Amino acid sequence: MDAHELITRNAAEVVTEEEIEALADDPEGKRAYVGYEPSGVLHIGHMLTANKLIDLQEAGFEVTVLLADVHAYLNDKGSFEEIRHTAERMRDQFIAYGLDESNTQFVLGSDFQLDDDYTLDLHALELETTLARAERAMAEISSGDSVKVSQAVYPLMQALDIPYLGVDIAVGGMEQRKVHMLARDVLPSIDREPPTSLHTPLIADLGTGRGKMSSSEGVTISMEDSREDIESKVNDAYCPPTADPDPTDDGVERDNPVLQVFEYHVFPRFDAVTVERPEEYGGNLKYDAYDDLEADLESGELHPADAKGALAEYLDRLIAPGRQQLAE
Repeated sequence: MDAHELITRNAAEVVTEEEIEALADDPEGKRAYVGYEPSGVLHIGHMLTANKLIDLQEAGFEVTVLLADVHAYLNDKGSFEEIRHTAERMRDQFIAYGLDESNTQFVLGSDFQLDDDYTLDLHALELETTLARAERAMAEISSGDSVKVSQAVYPLMQALDIPYLGVDIAVGGMEQRKVHMLARDVLPSIDREPPTSLHTPLIADLGTGRGKMSSSEGVTISMEDSREDIESKVNDAYCPPTADPDPTDDGVERDNPVLQVFEYHVFPRFDAVTVERPEEYGGNLKYDAYDDLEADLESGELHPADAKGALAEYLDRLIAPGRQQLAE
């Protein structure tokens, strides 16, 4: 793959395509970043954006991972001491998962977000942003019926982090799109360049195929899971023999999360995928590309149960180094 293909592989959206093309023409020395609230254990959502960071490193980018301890504090995730301990654990898990340690910079938000210049720029953005605009951007992180002032400041800090980290691409899931669009709107008001952004898809809930997979509700997969845990969760996953299942009786759209995990997690990290089957059922199937696996599921050549067995195997291979790191 060339640099542009690596940058955009499995991206749900880039903003803007012209900016991405310019970066792809000369990626060496360019820097991409993603920010995470320290939450203890990497789950499949973290791994999705980490896969994109690995793609970007392969394309020639340097990577910054913001372990957003101040954001976590504003979101009531514990004391600074607890949050920073959690951040250290997450750093080690990202390296175990496959980020190139020599080409990855880990930064705590408190390393720069408490400085005078940052604080004054944050106040300048507050003067330029209506509460309604901030509320739209913070919708993904607010909880409960009562909106706190800290939750209105949170997305403005996310926007300001981008120029302070000196990055060329901001990476996040589609739930971060509103924040990145806010950044493009407000950063020019303090003479900062609007960021180029890249958004990864959202994976449907593993058990139902609806909505998005979440670590706080429904079924998710994390680095704490044993091989048996992974097998159990994948075996129970929603996997109709199609990539485009019918909506529910209530009209709620559904996706096939098993196929999504194959597409966004497995195939980017393995050159080929082998589905093991007894000879009496046709023997093993080998796939060099995701589209071929999807086509066989649609045609009936690949049974959902066999697809699940292979998915559990490859997910376990991805997660095993992080699980070992946690055990140590």
